[in-house]
Amino acid sequence: MALSIGIVGLPNVGKSTLFTALTNKGGLAANYPFATIEPNVGIVPVPDARMDRLAEIDNPDRIVPATVEFVDIAGLVEGASQGEGLGNQFLHNIRETDAICEVVRFFSDPDVTHVSGKVDPTSDVETIKTELVLADLATIEKAKPRLEKEAKRGKDAQKKLDAVLKVEEGLNEGKRALQLDLSDEERDLIYDLHLLTMKPMLYIANVDEDALNADLAEIDGVTPVPISAKIEAEVAELAEVDPEEAASYLNDLGLEESGLARLVREAYKLLGLQSFFTSGPMEVRAWTIPIGAKAPQAAGTIHTDFERGFIKAETASFEDYSQYNGEKGCRDAGRLRQEGKDYVVQDGDVMHFKFNV
Repeated sequence: MALSIGIVGLPNVGKSTLFTALTNKGGLAANYPFATIEPNVGIVPVPDARMDRLAEIDNPDRIVPATVEFVDIAGLVEGASQGEGLGNQFLHNIRETDAICEVVRFFSDPDVTHVSGKVDPTSDVETIKTELVLADLATIEKAKPRLEKEAKRGKDAQKKLDAVLKVEEGLNEGKRALQLDLSDEERDLIYDLHLLTMKPMLYIANVDEDALNADLAEIDGVTPVPISAKIEAEVAELAEVDPEEAASYLNDLGLEESGLARLVREAYKLLGLQSFFTSGPMEVRAWTIPIGAKAPQAAGTIHTDFERGFIKAETASFEDYSQYNGEKGCRDAGRLRQEGKDYVVQDGDVMHFKFNV
């Protein structure tokens, strides 16, 4: 499963600069609203140092990391839900992503204009939240006549209408749908509305260089990830020429990893995702699965036949695979386990599936 993240925010907060740095893709960065007219899409590998060690052990023909798709969506403005700026066109693009990453301007640069005339992160976050809430209210308003008609015909349809009305009440109180006390059944019933405020939210604080290690207050219960889009752009440019120099530059700034690595790690945590590996002389590959997935589900991410005909999974932890230098070493040391259908896959497991269809 490839993770898709929509990057949003007000105009001139550094979205396109950050997108270009993260994806090494030339999005148009300009000092005026709506520099991004069509959503730029970039697919980037998930940074994971464990794959380097697996490749060192198995010397594969190819290395295939997990990927994240970033969608750079044009700056939203107050009134976007009513069509202001480029409005609903971009709200539609957000609906297709797994999560929303809002870039919030913390940096102070008098040469970059702010759409509201001043740097005010709290106000900026509230503006975006309001537009997403209003967009969802419009979606519900459009769907209600049909739902009310269907509710007269059966109990299941009435349950769906009740769930939608419950969400509508919460949205009118200024709450995001994800924050409401909904049962699993209610969440399933409203899924096909694809409400924007049901999507998990990440926040990037686009900070000045001297605030990269700052402790920032939570936004909507989520701690923002401090990243300097300007620094990330410089690191990305340097990495194309000299990766070691880029790593040294990050180290000089007191950073152990790139902004991309931090962002992806936080996205995985927010969405409850983890990675397992397949490793051998042909290929080392990372696969993304939900935390709590069982062995047959993990097998199904490779091919549906693997899940349908699952027999067992030969499994070693990454730590054992590294320590004992591969599958043979794990087998000889008694560290290669035979796991069945009820095994809950752990982050970093190296797996080989047996199946029959």
